[in-house]
Amino acid sequence: QVQLVESGGGLVQAGGSLRLSCAASGIIYQINVMGWYRQAPGTQRELVASLTSGGSTSYADSVKGRFTISRDNAKNTVYLQMNSLKPEDTAVYYCNADVRRSLHSGPVDYWGQGTQVTVSS
Repeated sequence: QVQLVESGGGLVQAGGSLRLSCAASGIIYQINVMGWYRQAPGTQRELVASLTSGGSTSYADSVKGRFTISRDNAKNTVYLQMNSLKPEDTAVYYCNADVRRSLHSGPVDYWGQGTQVTVSS
């Protein structure tokens, strides 16, 4: 199996910063896309940022210029640096990765357990 373990969430005041980390472990041949999603109460889960193994990034419009996604391919770890946080960034943040477990297998989506980020005004 593959596990994604997140860390770095917490409570921060508006304007502050947090850095989330997500490490993938298990039988992993290749990870193409790693990303972060978030879900606030009563809303659908939405993409925050994603990053391919080749370095292509995608960001939600609401976080552009404030959040930066990066990854360490050797450690199968993805990071999300969140600056200038706003109360509307409050949500549970989930790590996502599409993982190939062997040369002959297709990618499978895996999710972390989620980490709470709360931004107070």
